[in-house]
Amino acid sequence: MNTKPILIVAGEPNSIFLEIFFKTLKKKLFINPIILIVSKDLLIKQMKKLDFKFKIRLINEKNINFKEIDNKQINIINVTYKFKDAFEKITDKSNKYLTKCFSLALLLLKRNNFSGLINGPISKKNFLKEKYLGITEYLAVKTKRENNVAMLIYNDKLSVSPLTTHLPLKLVPKMITQKKIINQVKLIKQFYKKKIKKIPLIAITGLNPHCESNYKSSEEKKTIIPAVKFLKKKNIKIEGPFAADTIFLKEQSAKYDVIIGMYHDQVLTPIKTLYGFEAINITIGLPFIRISPDHGPNVKMLGKNKSNPASLIKAIKFFNK
Repeated sequence: MNTKPILIVAGEPNSIFLEIFFKTLKKKLFINPIILIVSKDLLIKQMKKLDFKFKIRLINEKNINFKEIDNKQINIINVTYKFKDAFEKITDKSNKYLTKCFSLALLLLKRNNFSGLINGPISKKNFLKEKYLGITEYLAVKTKRENNVAMLIYNDKLSVSPLTTHLPLKLVPKMITQKKIINQVKLIKQFYKKKIKKIPLIAITGLNPHCESNYKSSEEKKTIIPAVKFLKKKNIKIEGPFAADTIFLKEQSAKYDVIIGMYHDQVLTPIKTLYGFEAINITIGLPFIRISPDHGPNVKMLGKNKSNPASLIKAIKFFNK
């Protein structure tokens, strides 16, 4: 069992993440020691607002002694930032704070032997703006793994992986290439073999309804089918393309470990419908395992103390495999 410390970046300060973190701590499910990168000021304010009581231990990031760390207290590396209130409106003001948090996390992951990284949600609109499609791409650039990472929404029974992530639909067809499909399938196989200890059976969807088009040339004929044929010759267990409107039927999806879709909502909508918060977002292809709960900042629930910690619990338990 892996008991190396987990590094956690609390993410967007005006989100439900610290609430679900506190709830997870109360359940005492942590086997791995936890180190949280966060503003101490924010942590105290939200703890008070949400009526949680935990002791805090400050960790010196320049000299971390893993042997002295346990989860009897919240171990934090303080990123100095002052907040007026426990919860504020999400704006660009917190961008410098988030940049500091992620930069520190990446530095520590290089220097120390952590199990991996969990990060709370961020605001794509404010923090990433138009520079990165998502945190997956942000971390890929920061670790120099551009074009060599993939998003995997993982569940023990069925996982999904979108070939393109947060793209407008009109841009999706241009980004579907044989090279991208082949690379993503190989990343998924490597991840499952190393971490899950199995060779996955993969299904892949088409792009067009019913995997067909009225035009002479379709993405299925031109790109997806040739990629699948190539992968099969390499003895990779993959089938498809399948129509996206039927592949998630129980009798179909039960055969597979992973379903690769052509765009974000094509596979994330059904997986969230099937499993709700019982799935986690894993970036595969990075020098470390990175996981986030599969939800956003959820500003409508800020301060209400009603958010479900199930996805964070799943993320933490994943490191216990």
